[in-house]
Amino acid sequence: MQENDHSTIDSSRRQALKAGVGLGLFGMLATLGLLPKSAWAAVDRKVFEAKSLKEAFQAMGGLAPADSNLVILDVPETAENGAMVPITVESKFPRTEQISILVEKNPTALVENLTMAEGTEGFITTRIKMAQTSTVIALVKADGKFYKAVREVKVTAGGC
Repeated sequence: MQENDHSTIDSSRRQALKAGVGLGLFGMLATLGLLPKSAWAAVDRKVFEAKSLKEAFQAMGGLAPADSNLVILDVPETAENGAMVPITVESKFPRTEQISILVEKNPTALVENLTMAEGTEGFITTRIKMAQTSTVIALVKADGKFYKAVREVKVTAGGC
């Protein structure tokens, strides 16, 4: 190994340790209730309580996301079990900031909201719950603008 390789490894190791300590401190302060409200995620709690897509979009700042073929939503046409619907969202935008999943006819519209760290690939795969046949929306924020992809999913047995 060359000397430059050691300094690169040491630098990466220091950054990882700093991040770990920072997250640990954040978790401890959060547990003790010592964090100001501004330290929490930018999404208002109202978004998670929204009963409709309209309410959710209003709580997110009244946005009107544009349809985009750079947002890829992979979800089955038919879900046999609404309690475990596999979903993958991929953003082809270079600077994806946030990925959210909304389900129109669920008891609460917003199912998931993820803030993406700078430099991370805009890709998530997870499982969601769906109460009934409904429209699923993948909402992506990139460069301060919102984009979406929409698919209808038929649910044979509800999961909510």
